[in-house]
Amino acid sequence: MSGFRPGERFLADCPARLAVELLADKWAAVVLYGLSEGPVRHGDLAELIGGISRKVLTQTLRRLEAHGLVSRHAYAEVPPRVEYGLTPLGATLIDPILMLIEWARTNGEAVLDALDARAEPLAPGD
Repeated sequence: MSGFRPGERFLADCPARLAVELLADKWAAVVLYGLSEGPVRHGDLAELIGGISRKVLTQTLRRLEAHGLVSRHAYAEVPPRVEYGLTPLGATLIDPILMLIEWARTNGEAVLDALDARAEPLAPGD
């Protein structure tokens, strides 16, 4: 039996679990980091990130905006212009994302070596 009790980190509806769920999305941390240098237009952000469809980028931006991490500013111009930027709350995630980047630089080879050493291919959910 586990030594955890209800309400501890990562269990039920605790704040730590919310943070992990937010960043566990494939593109969330990448989009947040892409906005870390200042406001960016949708197309420029898609180009900066690379490998993300415009549809998925839009979905990710909407999700991050709904959680208060990203702001959307539509300018009253012709043609219309929209920029996305980090909110002050979103900016607080940049240092943790940088720590993950550093962890990946330090440990990426070990992770790849472990995957290579695995005898059987990974099945979905493994």
